[in-house]
Amino acid sequence: MNTTSKTIEDYYKTQPDSTRAVLEEIRKTIQKTVPEAEQSICYGIPTFKYYGNLVHFGGYKNHVGFYPGAEAIETFADEIDGYIVSKGTVQFQLNQPIPFDLIAKITLYRVQKNIEKALSKNKSIGIYTPD
Repeated sequence: MNTTSKTIEDYYKTQPDSTRAVLEEIRKTIQKTVPEAEQSICYGIPTFKYYGNLVHFGGYKNHVGFYPGAEAIETFADEIDGYIVSKGTVQFQLNQPIPFDLIAKITLYRVQKNIEKALSKNKSIGIYTPD
């Protein structure tokens, strides 16, 4: 895990070209899905925040990791069957097509959960509705 990067662009500089290209497509997918989300580095990897941590993603030699949290992994278990998964992570191998539509779908799920959590804490929020 890279803990020295301060920005997503700095993080990308530490990645091989092939991994960097996939990471950038994941970033664009999430940006398009939730344009109001804030981008940062958290836990040493690219992170999107929307009423709290939304999703994280990171590059490795043979895969990219997508970190939507344990509840999302459980909820989408059927759709991520066939990928390497752990409690809050799914690995997408670089030598296979990356399921960008699924990444968007899981990200929208996380938006919903973050909004529900914020509302349950009586926070005043502006509701974002994707196109």
